[in-house]
Formats: sequence, structure tokens, C-alpha cells
Amino acid sequence: MKIAIIGSGSWGTAMAVLLANKGNDVYMWSWKQEETDRLNRDRENKEFLPGIKFPQNIICSHDMSECIDGAEVIVTAVPSPATRTTAKQMSGFVSDGQKIVNLSKGLEGDLRLSEVYKEEIPQADISVLSGPSHAEEVSRRIPTTVVVASGKTETAEFLQDVFMTDAFRVYTSDDIIGVELGGALKNVIALCAGISDGLGYGDNTKAALITRGVAEISRLGVAMGANIYTFAGLSGLGDLIVTATSTLSRNYTAGELIGKGMDLNTVLTKVHMVVEGVNTATAAYGLGKKYGVETPIIEQAYNVLYNGVDPRDAVNTLMTRDKKSE
Repeated sequence: MKIAIIGSGSWGTAMAVLLANKGNDVYMWSWKQEETDRLNRDRENKEFLPGIKFPQNIICSHDMSECIDGAEVIVTAVPSPATRTTAKQMSGFVSDGQKIVNLSKGLEGDLRLSEVYKEEIPQADISVLSGPSHAEEVSRRIPTTVVVASGKTETAEFLQDVFMTDAFRVYTSDDIIGVELGGALKNVIALCAGISDGLGYGDNTKAALITRGVAEISRLGVAMGANIYTFAGLSGLGDLIVTATSTLSRNYTAGELIGKGMDLNTVLTKVHMVVEGVNTATAAYGLGKKYGVETPIIEQAYNVLYNGVDPRDAVNTLMTRDKKSE
């Protein structure tokens, strides 16, 4: 089977290796020719996933048409801010009913990323794959479980077979809204968990952020049409746990640096990869206002990132809110 991977960062590379090791012919697209040349020369992504050698059946290309033409599955793994631009580039090469499965986690304003792809590539059959899955661990065959969501049961089951291995277990779901929102919004909460650790707070604080964060994500998700039970699954609580507790998480790492007093621009430069939670905080804050949903942690994350609020003052604001029942 020919599979196209659009995006050659850590996650796109990890998926290319996984799918190539299953015997597929994998074409991985990079947005810069010099990056394509480097990947083909090194047969390894030394910048984003060092130490993982490419199987021979991974072909790296800067030619979008070469990658997409005839592919049974197109896997998109670009940073969320690049979603629409990439979708526009892809649109003319995607045939009717061609399957796209998006791995990126984020929002574009009020829109989920699958909605962006649907606007730009209406002829495609669009699904999403999400869950607790560090690229570094997946590429080393550390046991991982994820969920693939589609509005069509047959598509979800087909993709389940495409991706599943003895080290990468895939479940199916029909709740695209919930799976996408869980994957996007957890990045904001993970950023807050990192800030908490950077401030020197303990496990109690982080546990509170995770559990109350799930409550916020669930409230907002249900208001947007998701199934509440999705947020107790892999793409909700599962993804939040791994992102909010691991130094492999760029969102946690960025938050920790902010908690230690580093300014946002310096943090983003130091982390080197896109910190999705920084962009998503703005969209999540706006969605809470739009749907009339109380999201106090997300609001304070937004205030710290964009309004200059000191993280300790943000914590105090959260802790001294009006009394509530759980």
C-alpha cells in the first residue's frame, strides 16, 4: 500500500517509520527542499527524531503530487498553525474519497483541524488519530494505544488495520469532535502543569490541574457536540496525563520554563518545536466565551501567556474563586 505522510517533524517521522515497517511504501513530504535532501542523505531525522534509522521503503520528497498521487491513505502531521496553508497545497492533488487522517492537535479559531481540511479539501474522507503517544516512544516500539475517529465506521476500521501493530494498539471512535477537542485542549492544561512544576509546587497541585482540567475540557466539549465519555478515554484523560507529566512533552517543558521565570518568546525559541498549547490557549479561551462555558484554568493560562499575569497570581485567582460543588 502507498501511504503519504505530509509533514516531516517528529510525529510524521515516527508514523512514517511505523507504517514502513509494516511493509507499506511510504512517501514523506517536507516543506523545504533542503530538509528533503538532508533526510534522504542521512536516512534519519537527526533534528527531530535522532537515532531512528529509516527503512528503505521511506521515500522523502518535496513534491506534493508525487507523495499524494495514488496513496490509499494520506497522513497529515504538520504544526497546527500550518494546517490551512498545507491543506490548500494538497487540495488539487487529492482525489474524490481519498482518505486523510490528521495527527495534528490544535485549533484554528473556532474550527477543529478536521473542519479546516474539510473546507479546503471537501472531496476527501477525513478522519483523526489521537491519544497518548510521544513520537520518541512510538519510534522505539514502546507499547502505545491511540484512537482513530471517523464519521464512517468502515473508514475507522480500515485505518485501525492500517496503523495497528503489536506495539501500537488502535481503537475506533465515531466521536470526531470529542477526539479532536481532547487532543487540542489538553495542551493548554499540560502547559499549566509545567508552569506549576516550574513554580515549585507539588503533586497535589498538578493532580488538581489535571482533574479540574478534564472537567473544563469536558464541559466545553459537550457544549460543542462531543460525547462526554470520550474525555475519559485515550484522547482525553489519557493524552492529558502523558502530556502534563512528561519531560518529553514540549507543552509541559515550555510551561515549566515559564514557571521558572523565562519570557514566552525565549521559551518558544528554546523548545525549538511548535508548542501547540500556546496557540490553542487563545482559541480555547475564545470558545469558552462563545459557548458560555466556565473555563477558569484556560482563562488563567491565557492571562499568563498574553496579558502579563504573574503565574503565582493566576494560581491565587484560581484558589480563591467562589465556593463550588464538584
